[in-house]
Amino acid sequence: MEMQRGVVGDLAKFPDLVKTCDERGVVANAARAADAARAAGVRVVQCTAAFRADRAGSHTGNCPFIKGLLKDPAHMLEGTGAVEVLPELSGPGDLESRRYHGFSPFTGTALDQTLRSLGVTTVVAAGLSLNLGIPGLCLEAVNLGYRVVVLTDAVAGMPAEYGDAVMANTISLLAARATSADLAAAWAC
Repeated sequence: MEMQRGVVGDLAKFPDLVKTCDERGVVANAARAADAARAAGVRVVQCTAAFRADRAGSHTGNCPFIKGLLKDPAHMLEGTGAVEVLPELSGPGDLESRRYHGFSPFTGTALDQTLRSLGVTTVVAAGLSLNLGIPGLCLEAVNLGYRVVVLTDAVAGMPAEYGDAVMANTISLLAARATSADLAAAWAC
């Protein structure tokens, strides 16, 4: 989720989040999980976010955080490098589910239909952030009937201690938790 150049890559605007991700190995751990999934024949779906330059299709005035982000007219614009998935996480057979509004990947996208068409019953979540996106993903997935596993070493929030508290006090109520190494080992069997 949102492992994009403009969120955590070379075009990111949140240096503290990038620093936390670097310190915790979030990108490397997410890449390990994605590689293990592909090797096991498990589809990887990249959930990305973008805005059109004219903001059509996006709610832009209903949330203080979004209002703040969009003070930069170039923030996460469709067609720019900022919305690209990090190269180390992208694979040729990956699917992409892009959203143009909100903070979670299911509402207003084809993600649920895509997963159901693939026979998916368990969603493995990695990416950003534990502040909004990952809890939203987990809650929506559970509400739609999926089991959820969150990769504890492939997610982060800001500040880091808050992300840890969300994992302990919210994610633990919604999802199983595992490391990317645990998941890679399970898929290798």
